[in-house]
Amino acid sequence: MLDEGRVPVLDGHRGSGPGRGRASGRDRGPALEPRPGPAARPTRPYLPDDSTTALTPDQAFDALYAFCAPALVRQTYLLTGSRELARESVERAFQIAWQRWPEVARDRDPSSWVRATAYECALSPWQRLRPRYRHQEPPPPDALDRALLDTLLQLPPSYRRTLLLHDGVGLGLPETAAETEASTRAAVNRLVHARQAVAERLPELADPEVLHWRLVELASIERLRAAKPQVVRRGGERRARFWTRAAIAFTVALIGTTALTVRTAPTHYEPPVPQGETVQGVPPPVAPGPLSESERELRSKLREQPLKGPERLLPQPR
Repeated sequence: MLDEGRVPVLDGHRGSGPGRGRASGRDRGPALEPRPGPAARPTRPYLPDDSTTALTPDQAFDALYAFCAPALVRQTYLLTGSRELARESVERAFQIAWQRWPEVARDRDPSSWVRATAYECALSPWQRLRPRYRHQEPPPPDALDRALLDTLLQLPPSYRRTLLLHDGVGLGLPETAAETEASTRAAVNRLVHARQAVAERLPELADPEVLHWRLVELASIERLRAAKPQVVRRGGERRARFWTRAAIAFTVALIGTTALTVRTAPTHYEPPVPQGETVQGVPPPVAPGPLSESERELRSKLREQPLKGPERLLPQPR
């Protein structure tokens, strides 16, 4: 389940390398192992029925987290320049991996799956809208570290990711192109332009090998710690339950709204009432005035003469 042949470059193992090319009397943090060459990689094929398949899902996830999370937090810090965002992106990537664990467990390289997800979370455009990450965190105390980190952050995200994967993590061009969802030609162009941008501001890092060690050292000076795997698993389960309940509540609300609409909607077509129009040529109504003398005489005459026809039926008092 875990690719034992690939050792993460940006991890916490001690070692030595070209580094800065300058003396430093203070502890710069643990150095990291160099990139393994083609001859150093074991050729043991991946076996689906390996002994790792005997692990429970919890144990396999914890093993993958312990193997990848510390180095992945340092890599994501170089990608974003934010310590909190790096930790949160890695935790979110592992939470997604836990929710989709059957798929991740069957992957030939689960660490690459989680790394790609963490990078996507860290470089998401939505992160810019969050007030928590609008303010920059304190930069590294060393001037050369600040210069390198500022240079990386000024690169376009795709160039920065390609440079980190190839010169920092140590992936080959085909693997880098596949993980960044680009063609090999596009990955080469991004890598060349990124190296040129770094060399223009920091000429001493024009050598890719020296740049690799400087990226390793820059990631090592930050004391970045990942959360416990149990905490990450519980957080992923809580998030999954929350979104499941939210989906159920939304579905119930949608069904209720639809039923109410069907219940109150009209069953036949009602034409709209046209707006009123002014009718021309009709005299305005006039209130009746007092009767004239002739009209009063006529009224008296009608009242005095007997009515012709059948007599009126009048109710008789008891």
